Amino acid sequence: MNKDLNLPDHIITSKIYLIRNQKVMLDRDLAKLYGVETKQLKRQVRRNLDRFPLSFMFELNSKEFENLRSQIGTLKRGSHSKYAPFAFTEHGILMLSSILNSKKAISMSLHIIETFIQLRKFAHNYDDLLKRINQMKLKNSKKFNEIYKILDKLIIENVDKPRQKIGYKK
Repeated sequence: MNKDLNLPDHIITSKIYLIRNQKVMLDRDLAKLYGVETKQLKRQVRRNLDRFPLSFMFELNSKEFENLRSQIGTLKRGSHSKYAPFAFTEHGILMLSSILNSKKAISMSLHIIETFIQLRKFAHNYDDLLKRINQMKLKNSKKFNEIYKILDKLIIENVDKPRQKIGYKK
């Protein structure tokens, strides 16, 4: 948790989406975290487009936007934009702090970047653990065959398991 902002890390991680195989945050979520209106954030980005190449920020296409809207669920009239949001990568979020130029934006950007770094470390540790399990399997396959079968089953179940839908079911 960031002591300056009193914002739990899980709030930020819940706002990170995987779109186009990149971890991104959407303009509306960032605007809330920065304490500005979404249209103000987008206006500042459009005024400084040369600072946001595609590797920093992109606008969702219609299919991505529709998928995102369907994940959110029922939309209340007037509470969600009818325009496709901007998606910002880690580098784009850092650049946002320079164009918004407020202490809160800078502080929040640093907190968000730290969260991205922690997520990357976690993913790296998971990959290392998987490599070690595979190395152990090769070395000691006869001794621990039953254990490896169980570990394989657990890994496959967790990776291929479809997420349970939340909300009303038809």
